[in-house]
Amino acid sequence: MTIASQPQLTLDDFLKLPETEPESDFINGEIIQKPMPQGEHGLIQSILCEVINGVARNKKIAVAISELRCTFGGASIVPDVSVFRWDTIPKTPSGRIVNRFEIHPDWAIEILSPDQRLKKVLSKLLHCSRNGTELGWLINPEDESVLGIFPGQRVELYEGADKLPILEGIELELTVEQVFGWLSLT
Repeated sequence: MTIASQPQLTLDDFLKLPETEPESDFINGEIIQKPMPQGEHGLIQSILCEVINGVARNKKIAVAISELRCTFGGASIVPDVSVFRWDTIPKTPSGRIVNRFEIHPDWAIEILSPDQRLKKVLSKLLHCSRNGTELGWLINPEDESVLGIFPGQRVELYEGADKLPILEGIELELTVEQVFGWLSLT
């Protein structure tokens, strides 16, 4: 008996597919649909963009963009938050931001949702690190921790009062406690 194997989907084939809601990542030849964001995830994501843009955007240091498709290194991913240094933001000849980002973020942030597998999300951040991303965060609301991903595939755990690593040049100090403190609405 002969079993026909399915041809591997290419990155170009994936990019021709219609966008899904929520978005899907394409990494290692696999399509992985992200779960629909829930309350904790959405609030952390929104506030992170506000905080980073509040200290970096007007000074033209960097910009934080939520749910932006980035295609690089043979993959196409949608980090929860992508931060780009001002001088790396792709622009049109007239100076406007482009719609298609075919570069890695300088800082990629993922927030683990209850239905996501840690291994898949960490794999995405390690792909970013291998392809030039300077800093990655994997925020885990369940155990109130943050994994920092650095060049050379170095991973460090941050908890409680630990000061979080920030992309060089952005004047911001945050602790793990502060990030998870955003979830309290009292």
